[in-house]
Formats: sequence, structure tokens, C-alpha cells
Amino acid sequence: MKITIVYDNKTLDSNLTSGWGFSCLVDDDLLFDTGGDSRTLLSNMAKMGIDPAGIRIVVLSHAHGDHTGGLGGLLGTGVRPTVYVPRSFPGRFKSDVRALTTLVEVHGPVEIRPGIHSTGEVGRGLVEQALAVETGQGLVVVTGCAHPGVVEMVRRAKESVGGRTPPRVGGDGGGEVYLVMGGFHLGGTSQRRVKAIIADFRQLGVQKVAPCHCTGDPAIRVFAEEYGSDFIKAGVGLVLDIGP
Repeated sequence: MKITIVYDNKTLDSNLTSGWGFSCLVDDDLLFDTGGDSRTLLSNMAKMGIDPAGIRIVVLSHAHGDHTGGLGGLLGTGVRPTVYVPRSFPGRFKSDVRALTTLVEVHGPVEIRPGIHSTGEVGRGLVEQALAVETGQGLVVVTGCAHPGVVEMVRRAKESVGGRTPPRVGGDGGGEVYLVMGGFHLGGTSQRRVKAIIADFRQLGVQKVAPCHCTGDPAIRVFAEEYGSDFIKAGVGLVLDIGP
């Protein structure tokens, strides 16, 4: 299992371009979110040797432009992936996508392909879905912005795989979460609250974290201090090989 960040507020490589938003490639054919604009998305993909023609699935976390803005340009290359969106997405957006390619509306948890799941719609008002990816190391949870709360997103991710993550000793009795990565939506959150979220992560069995995008620099620093060597610095150009 390989996860590659292709769009984020920060870049780990000066040859790549940052932008407000998030997008990552899971393996070589599933794109989670599409960043804020297609020019930056496609430029970064090209520089990283990622061919849009190989993308067969696109999963959009929620209906904000910094996560959906690159979709039009991606489809403009001629690629026709199956696009998974929360059922609550605006009707016009869904009809525009359907005019070009296959659209799947997600409500409850669904297995997108073997070992890769959507949490289904989480939250009220601003609804979001996250990815839950089964690996030999444990569950990898990828969030777009985690507007409904990043702890809740992790809980729902664990539920979506039906308890098939490796067991752990103590905690909540659930499986291990090897990694949580993506936007945690903690800008302006107090250090005390961030530490409470980290305590919840520990209870949920979260081993490693790679916060980025809307997490906010102060919160990212707290995660780095608390997780130490299990903190992963994220940004455009990050490639994680998680095996088997």
C-alpha cells in the first residue's frame, strides 16, 4: 500500500507547488480529494510521474472547493474514473459529474474496493466521508478536513471495516489504527483540547499521525511533540509505503 500526497498547503520538495487544499493518491489508481485547483494538482502529478490515465477511482471527502477544485481539470484530461461523493453533495455538482463519468452517492459505510472503505456520511450540516484502508500494519485513516471531528472520523473508520483491524491490548477493545493522516481541522484549537484529542487517539489505538492541511501549525506542533518518532511530517511529495 502506497499513499502519496499530491496537493497540500505545504510542500516537502521545492520543485513541487503548494496550495490551500488536500489530495492524495492511494496505491496508483485511487485519488482522495482533488485539491483546490487543477493546474497545481496536475502539475504536481506530472512532476511526480503520476499519469492521470491510471486513476480509476476518485473519492471526494466533502463539498468544499479546496477538496473538489481539481476534479474538472482531471476529467478534462479524458480520464473517466468512478467518483464517490457523499449523498448530501449539491445536486448541480452531482449532475455535472454524471454528465461526464460514473458517480456513486455514498450514505452508509461502503467498501469501495477490497480493503478500502468509505466511512459513509459523518456529521450533520457539513457532512464528510473519510477513507479507511486495511493494511498489514493496521488501519490507515485518511481525512479531508474532519469537520465532524477527527476523533469521530477515526471511530467511524474503525466501524466501517467491521472490526477486521488487528487486535490490541487494552484501550477500547478495537483494532489498531496504524496511521491517521490528512486535515484535522484544528486551527485555533487550544493546546489543552489538542492534547485531549491525542488522548482519545491513544485510546483508539492510533500509532502514527501525519496531520496537514487545515490542522493548523500550533496543533501540528503538539502532535509532533506528543507522538515523537511516530509523527510524520506531511506535505506535497510525501510518499508512504505501508506494507504488506
